[in-house]
Amino acid sequence: MSRNAGRRPASPSGPSQRQLRVGELIRHAMADLLARGEILDDDIAALMITVPEVRVSPDLKNATVYVTPLASGDPKLAVKALERHKRFIRGEVAHRINLKYAPDLVFRFDDRFEESARIDEILRSPEVKRDLEAEEDEG
Repeated sequence: MSRNAGRRPASPSGPSQRQLRVGELIRHAMADLLARGEILDDDIAALMITVPEVRVSPDLKNATVYVTPLASGDPKLAVKALERHKRFIRGEVAHRINLKYAPDLVFRFDDRFEESARIDEILRSPEVKRDLEAEEDEG
């Protein structure tokens, strides 16, 4: 029996189970750091930052941390503040998760919430409502 028997190979359509697990561990460690106020920075303290997702490269050496400041905080300010403390954050994440090497962290603004709100607004517009009603009348 081969070593890889029973393991699902990484598919080209998505991340492997290991990537997902490591990403989730990093996300929890980041959320813990932010919730406890362990990153000493006035900009970070002034913003409520959430970490909706972390994507890890297949070799687990790089992780993209997606962040969203809540309550209309400035996303560029949040990313810049986290970048300033990247070395500290990486060290703290390494202590909290059990990996041979701590991945290099890159911070990005997650605009999915804004995009979702924009799509909802479009769907509620009078033009779309009119088009949907016209389709119902035809059908």
